[in-house]
Amino acid sequence: MGDLDGKVALVTGAASGIGRATSELLAERGARVCVVDRDTAGGGAVADAIGGIFVAADCGDTTDVDAAFARCEADLGGVDIAYLNAGIAIGVADITALDDETYHRIQRVNVDGVVYGARAAVRAMKRRGGGAIVATSSLAGIIAFPTDPVYDGGKHFVVGFVRSLAPTLEPLGITINTVNPGITDTNIIGRDAKDALDRVGFPVMPASQIAHAVLALVTSGVTGQCWVCQAGREPVPYTFRDVPGPRTGGTTSWPPEDAQ
Repeated sequence: MGDLDGKVALVTGAASGIGRATSELLAERGARVCVVDRDTAGGGAVADAIGGIFVAADCGDTTDVDAAFARCEADLGGVDIAYLNAGIAIGVADITALDDETYHRIQRVNVDGVVYGARAAVRAMKRRGGGAIVATSSLAGIIAFPTDPVYDGGKHFVVGFVRSLAPTLEPLGITINTVNPGITDTNIIGRDAKDALDRVGFPVMPASQIAHAVLALVTSGVTGQCWVCQAGREPVPYTFRDVPGPRTGGTTSWPPEDAQ
C-alpha cells in the first residue's frame, strides 16, 4: 500500500529529467500517472515502465493541454495531482541578440504552459472535490540569473502566479505550490555544463531529489509556498519579506517638502 493509493496524477514534461523521476516516484507510491510530453518515444517508454498512460501534447498549446487533462479524466477517472513541470531554457544573455521567435518559444512553454495547465487542473479538480498542483519554477525564480534573463523572468512569473492563485483555490480544497530547484541533472543544463561542474566539484542534484520534494508538497497540505531545493539539503519554503506599507497622516512624507 502506498500513500497515494487511489490518486491520479498528471505530469507534464514527463519524458525525461525531473518529470520522469517524479512520474516514477508517484507511481511507486500508488498513484496512477498520466505522462504528458511532446517526446512520443520517451514519454511512451516512461508510461509503459510505470503502468501509466501517455498523452502526446505541446504544453504551450491550450487545445493540447485541455485534451491531455480530458484524456486523464476519461481513462483514469479524474485528476488529483497535477505537476506542471515542462520547461526549457534558451541561454541568451544579450537582450539585443534575442529574436522574437526564440522569445515566444520559451514563453509559451514556461509561462503559457503553467497558466493553461493550472486552469485545466482546477477545472478537473473542482469535479474531483479538491487536489494538489505543483509547478516547477527554479532558484532563478527568486534570484537574478543574468545568463538567461528571459528564462529567469518566466520563472519569476511562475512564483508570482502560484502565490497569487493559492488563496483563490484554498476554499476549493486545492493546494498549489512551486518547487524551486538549483542546478539539477536535466537536459536543460546539458552534458558539457554538467561535466564542467563535476570537474570543479560543484554538486548537481539528481532529478530524484526534486521528485521527493514534489511528493512532500502534494501530501503536506500546505499552499502558496515556494520550496527551495539545493544539493544535500532538505527542501525549505522560501521566506518572502513583507513590503513597506504606505505612511499615514502625522508622519514624515517623502520626498521632504523642501525638496518638492
